[in-house]
Amino acid sequence: MEESPLHPFELHNIVPINFAGLDISINKAVIIMWVVVALVAFLMVKAGGARQLVPGKLQSLAEMLVDFIRGIILDTMGKDGMRFFPLVATLFLFILFCNLIGLIPGSYTVTSQIIVTAVFAIAVYALSLIMGFLIHGAKFLGILVPPGTPAWLLPLMVPIELISQLARPISLAVRLFANMTAGHVILGVLFGLAISGGLLIGWLPFAFTIAMNGLEVGIAFIQAYIFTVLTCVYLGDAFHLHGHDDHAH
Repeated sequence: MEESPLHPFELHNIVPINFAGLDISINKAVIIMWVVVALVAFLMVKAGGARQLVPGKLQSLAEMLVDFIRGIILDTMGKDGMRFFPLVATLFLFILFCNLIGLIPGSYTVTSQIIVTAVFAIAVYALSLIMGFLIHGAKFLGILVPPGTPAWLLPLMVPIELISQLARPISLAVRLFANMTAGHVILGVLFGLAISGGLLIGWLPFAFTIAMNGLEVGIAFIQAYIFTVLTCVYLGDAFHLHGHDDHAH
């Protein structure tokens, strides 16, 4: 019987733990998340400890990442958004490293689990709502009314905007989960074809797997970037409502 292409996404408990009725067992995904946290912490602590006038490779990489994340925040939220730099940087680096480590054969792609991406998306969106109401009070509900909307269109536009708002965390979670899952499924199918095809015709799907691996590296960066940009956009809306005139660098 052929193995399902979804088999690599199955999780099995390595250390079963049940606490107060909750299953908090340790599995492969949990271990990979620990590895990701350790790698990111090592990178930033090691690079930050160097602080050389002429940076080495590790310090240069860390500085490029910091400048890149800083640019995303300033472009989407303005200077006010720099208070969220630790959150945005942590989110971007965690997702990026999860995506990249998932490409290593025998590893596991944590972001291919909808529960992981959903928790991130809901947390980000809930934070944007909390910030919006803390800054603007009840006026934050004005986010449901696009600028310039005539009064007679409000009964139509408000429900549409409300649905649009509710769709934000769903699309944020599903986009990352679906892209990471789809890429790995295609790779699994191509590997299966390469093995079953033998030397005569198996080289063709094997060549595609090499090309797909290169593409997957690009997708890993792009999906981490998109998740981070949308996070900044949602938080930026909480700061500025419909105003886009003060996104100054």
